[in-house]
Amino acid sequence: MVTMNVRVAGVGMTPFGKHEDRMGRDLFADAATEAIADAGVDHEAVDEVFFGNFMGEFAEVQGHSGPLAAESAGVPAPSTRIESACASSGAAVRQGVNRLRVGDADVVLVGGAERMTNLSTAEATEALAAAADAAWEIRPGITFPGAYSLMANAYFDQYGGTREDLAHVAVKNHANAVENDLAQFQKAIDVDDVLGAPTVSSPFGLYDCSPISDGASAAVLVSESYAEEHGLETPVAITGTGQGTDSLALMARESMTRTPAAEQAAEAAYADAGIEPGDVDFAEVHDCFTVAEVLALEALGFYETGEAISAAREGETTADGDLPVNLSGGLKAKGHPVGATGGAQISEMTKLMRGDHVNSDAVSDATVGVTHNAGGTVASAVVHVLEVVE
Repeated sequence: MVTMNVRVAGVGMTPFGKHEDRMGRDLFADAATEAIADAGVDHEAVDEVFFGNFMGEFAEVQGHSGPLAAESAGVPAPSTRIESACASSGAAVRQGVNRLRVGDADVVLVGGAERMTNLSTAEATEALAAAADAAWEIRPGITFPGAYSLMANAYFDQYGGTREDLAHVAVKNHANAVENDLAQFQKAIDVDDVLGAPTVSSPFGLYDCSPISDGASAAVLVSESYAEEHGLETPVAITGTGQGTDSLALMARESMTRTPAAEQAAEAAYADAGIEPGDVDFAEVHDCFTVAEVLALEALGFYETGEAISAAREGETTADGDLPVNLSGGLKAKGHPVGATGGAQISEMTKLMRGDHVNSDAVSDATVGVTHNAGGTVASAVVHVLEVVE
């Protein structure tokens, strides 16, 4: 397997939240323009574009958005839409990494965008449900809050844990987002706020669930040789990538308390980068619901199965803990415009590692980070290893 490192030359991201009167193409244009400027490359240097988007047909009656993304970014290059539910732009990043590694390109633009808030809550919930199994989950009426609540209750039954444990995940991630100008919710909360919030689907209250969001993310990835030849400052590299897949429907899985797709993706990414879980200094994980962060920490090998439930409560994953998780605020507080989320993880982690993120001081000595992007109830998962290479 080719293991050449891919350099992150530039990143861009819109604020996540509600963008009235702006279309997904406009949002991606902003993120891509920022990433290209950050990289210091010409638009014409981009060899290919990979664009993550999940619900364009639902929200904007817009399919075939790959060419639209390239046009919006002002990039005259072949462009492909990548769809893998909420892991769409994580998969787009992976496509870009692999294209560079085999030598088919020197510069790629990756990322994604989603417009969601123009839909009602009911409409957005219905659109998101399309990431589940139509025959066995959507038709009987499952929604993702319901599906993840099944996973949370199964976890409690098998390993223990309480709503208060999950509340600490939300409190931590909101605290991390307070100073992040790109985050949707820059507001601190406490455990009582979480426990007192309206119930969405037991055991989840409102603060256990990621919001409906608009936004876009982008990154310019380049080969090592291109970075050297053009004198680009690229202190961060993607050194490992992995992807995994599981049964789409929860009912078809052996367990609702593990996420094998993420385990597969992590194992592949670690092997690719030549690292182990213990080498990782911090992580950005897919906390679409508070229990999802718990499951991610176990799938990534940071905790044994059944042991991550207390990580936030014990302060192990807070900004000053041994393994800071979701210093961006995570999906929970940064926001979750689904097609943009995986790219946003790359953008936020790159800035954290370069030292130009508001929370960089928490990881000033960090050299290895991991991103974990999941689709549906983790039927799809993409994991990337990022390292400081200067």
